[in-house]
Amino acid sequence: MLSSGGARSTPDRKIMGREALARWRRGVAGSVVFTNGVFDVLHRGHVALLAAARAEGDALVVGVNTDSSVRRLGKAPDRPINRERDRAFVLAGLESVDAVVLFDEDTPHQLIAALEPDVLVKGADYAPEAIVGADIVTARGGRVVRIPLEEGYSTTNFIAKAKRDET
Repeated sequence: MLSSGGARSTPDRKIMGREALARWRRGVAGSVVFTNGVFDVLHRGHVALLAAARAEGDALVVGVNTDSSVRRLGKAPDRPINRERDRAFVLAGLESVDAVVLFDEDTPHQLIAALEPDVLVKGADYAPEAIVGADIVTARGGRVVRIPLEEGYSTTNFIAKAKRDET
């Protein structure tokens, strides 16, 4: 499907490297919201969190852990299930998401420092003192917002249920 400008409009255009993201950031007139995660198997809880995050500002950037970063996080040995580019593509296809960037570090601290978001969003399951980058955002006068999670939705539960259903 072609956009009104004649160029192909695909989720790929929202997936950016850090340099492209910095250029994009300079062009955003309003407030930029940032959140991050693995987003391995996208489910209702993720979509609700991202929609709520987007409502906190004018543009939403989602940082996605690379495959190697996910493995270092100590998730299950078979994680991530979906490859990093596939996870980024699915997120970029969501209306609430304006930009997606992969990060290979164990935390998004460097990415947050480079992006300088106005609002940092995490799920309410994170204690305020455990939110990486909160210091950077609040030092610049920004806000840190904890979004309540959709009860009963988690990737771990989803995978466990799928494995039970296989047997």
